[in-house]
Amino acid sequence: MKVLIVLTSHSELGDTGKKTGFWIEEFAAPYYVLADAGVDITIASPEGGEPPIDPSSEAPGAQTEATERYNGDQELQEKLRNTTKLSEVNADDFDAVFYPGGHGPLWDLTESEASIRLIENFEKQQKPIAAVCHAPAVFAKVKGPDGQPLVKGKNVTGFTNSEEEAVKLTEVVPFLVEDKLQELGGSYSKVDDWQPHVVRDGLLITGQNPASSEGAAEELLKLLKK
Repeated sequence: MKVLIVLTSHSELGDTGKKTGFWIEEFAAPYYVLADAGVDITIASPEGGEPPIDPSSEAPGAQTEATERYNGDQELQEKLRNTTKLSEVNADDFDAVFYPGGHGPLWDLTESEASIRLIENFEKQQKPIAAVCHAPAVFAKVKGPDGQPLVKGKNVTGFTNSEEEAVKLTEVVPFLVEDKLQELGGSYSKVDDWQPHVVRDGLLITGQNPASSEGAAEELLKLLKK
C-alpha cells in the first residue's frame, strides 16, 4: 500500500506578518496510523523541500501523543525536510492521497494546478482521497468526472466557521472552509468545536479539525484494506 501525503508550502498568514503552514498534529497522527500499518508513505508539497510548520501547532497546549512522537523522530523529521515537488508525483503511483490542514493550504493548495490535477486523477482512478481541518479547501476548484465540483452532493466536513472565529482569523483567511464546501454543493455537517468528526462518502474522507485527523487516517486505512 502506497499513500501520498500532501503538505502546504505557504508560510504567510495573510497580511498579518505572522507565520502559518501545516498543523503538525494533522500530519503526525495520520502518518503514524498509516506507517504503523505498514503503508509506504511519500510526502510532497508544491515547492518541495521543507514545508513550513504552523508555529501555533508547536505550542505546549497543542501537543498530542503523535506530535511528541514526531518531536523525537529524527528519521521522520529528515524525511519532512526533503519532500517531493508536487508537480513530480503521479496518482498512478499511489493507492490513496491524504491532505493535512493548517491554514497554509487555503492559499497555495487551493490554487495549485498540480494539486487540482492530482486530486482529479485520484478521483478518475477511483482511489481514496482524504483531507482534514482546513485541507478540504483544496477541493475548491476540483471537478469530478461529470464536470461538477468534486464535493457537490457529497457528505463532507471541515474546519467550522465558529472554530475560525475562535482562533480570530475569520477576517484573515481568503475564505471560510464551511462556507466554501456548502457553496460548492457539499452536504456539510459538523459537531461541537474541537471535537472529532470524520465523514466518509464513498472514497472521499473529510475531518473537521485537528482532533479528527487520526480518525480520518483510520477510515482511510479501512478503505485501503478492503
